[in-house]
Amino acid sequence: MEKKIIRTDKAPAPIGPYNQAVQFGNMLFVSGQIAIDPATGELYTDDIQTETKLVMENLKAILTEAGMDFSNVLKSTIFLMDMGQFAQVNEVYGSYFTENPPARETVQVAGLPKGVKVEISVVAAK
Repeated sequence: MEKKIIRTDKAPAPIGPYNQAVQFGNMLFVSGQIAIDPATGELYTDDIQTETKLVMENLKAILTEAGMDFSNVLKSTIFLMDMGQFAQVNEVYGSYFTENPPARETVQVAGLPKGVKVEISVVAAK
């Protein structure tokens, strides 16, 4: 098997030495996404629900580029600056997983890139 780099201009370009996603066989490993609008490069952090929606849309764009969607997601990890915002993040997140949601963990962290409040990564498979 060969690893394949997944890139799309419909999600933010990496801000460090990593790729948006790497596919290996039928597995897809998507790097953590934050609320950067790929069209403008603008960072959104004013409202946790808007921030989470943009994160999920960025994940969706990468999944789509790999020929997948949220139904292919096996596992996700949510990194939150404030666990007090869990319910709001969970509401938006849940709207993308209408059937058979993936395994998941949510952890509160001391800091995230660019001062965002939420970052989400996923592992998917065809």
